[in-house]
Amino acid sequence: MGANITLSCWDQGPQEVPVAWRVQEWGAAPGGGRWLPEGGRELLLRGVRAEDSGRYSCWGGGRPLRSLRLLVEDPPEPPRVSCSRRSFDRAVLCEWPLRSRPSPGTRAMLWVKPWLAAGNTTEQRCRHFARARRFVCRVTVPPGTDDTKPLVVSSCATNHAGGSAGQDLIITLNGILRPDPPLNVTVAPVEKAPRRLRVSWSYPPSWDPRFYRLHFQLRYRPEPAPTFLQVGQVTRTWLELGDAWGGTRHVVQVRAQEEFGHGSWSEWSREALGTPWTDPGDLTSEMGPFSSQFPMEDGTDGVTLPPELFREDGDGTGEPVVEATPHPVTTPSTLLVAGGSLVLGIALSVAIVVRYRRTWRGGGRRRGAKPEGEGHHHVLMPLGPPSPPLSDTPLLSPPPAPPALRVLHVTNLDYFFSGQ
Repeated sequence: MGANITLSCWDQGPQEVPVAWRVQEWGAAPGGGRWLPEGGRELLLRGVRAEDSGRYSCWGGGRPLRSLRLLVEDPPEPPRVSCSRRSFDRAVLCEWPLRSRPSPGTRAMLWVKPWLAAGNTTEQRCRHFARARRFVCRVTVPPGTDDTKPLVVSSCATNHAGGSAGQDLIITLNGILRPDPPLNVTVAPVEKAPRRLRVSWSYPPSWDPRFYRLHFQLRYRPEPAPTFLQVGQVTRTWLELGDAWGGTRHVVQVRAQEEFGHGSWSEWSREALGTPWTDPGDLTSEMGPFSSQFPMEDGTDGVTLPPELFREDGDGTGEPVVEATPHPVTTPSTLLVAGGSLVLGIALSVAIVVRYRRTWRGGGRRRGAKPEGEGHHHVLMPLGPPSPPLSDTPLLSPPPAPPALRVLHVTNLDYFFSGQ
């Protein structure tokens, strides 16, 4: 491929006869084809490719003079085989990808036989899938085959330009087990649990859970996060996540493996989306945080407003209207509590002042009297009968009678400051 090729109409013949060339590509209907703009006794093809393959014929005088078959292709690339099995009761699928499109005549074969043991060899022709750009071989496992015994897989691809053999692959039926991804993955919120998500899924149709079981692994991430977090293996088809981000949508995927660890994990399932439960009374739920602090003239924040106060005005302009006051709103219950507290405080203060008013005055008079023997001498005259002897006086005298309570007028404030 990529070389220059010259096709000759004849070796010897009249030079004056005009010659035209016609090509019929591989796979074209009989009688089809197209005329080439180039003419002459010789046809030069530059940098031929696989698409240039076909039957070329030269025409002169209205009749075909010569027909040549041109095949442009490289030997096929060596197969790089990998095998898998979707469940214990399914056939083995062996396949290999292709770097380039194979030529139309390429043929691929596969052989499976026991390793280091006598046994029958299974031969299977492989099929080419153009969209997937790979060869796929389906090998039926004979009944009673031991899933733990090693098998040798050989492959080969041939075309008109040659052939290539792949490297032998040693497998076991248990080792190549790979289930299909789980289906119907759903993510649902858990009521009154703002950080929990319930994830459920189902078995793939290719795996029968009545006879064989799977265990599952789950991974998830909040949408802002770039990496996934993986959760341990479970055998049931549901799982609750307990550390989800509140109010954030999460991406969840599930994969499966045979319950005893045979084979490999399946591909991850399709992404499923879900958001944890949000309290309907939460003002910042689906709308996100909002700014409700209004700067005042002194640079401090003003009153915090709930979002209900942001509404449309009545003139139909659609401009937002904010109803707010810089002073707190006073309710009747607030006034009642404040008034009761004030009256109780005043009453307690007045009672304390009246109780100790006489005591304060009596103490002041005693401090103002002169001690005995100082200044002028006066004769002290008894104002009453002489005191009885000590023997007639009891050691413990009865406590003095409490002073009479006076009526207080709380509403008359001048009473407390008159000094009476």
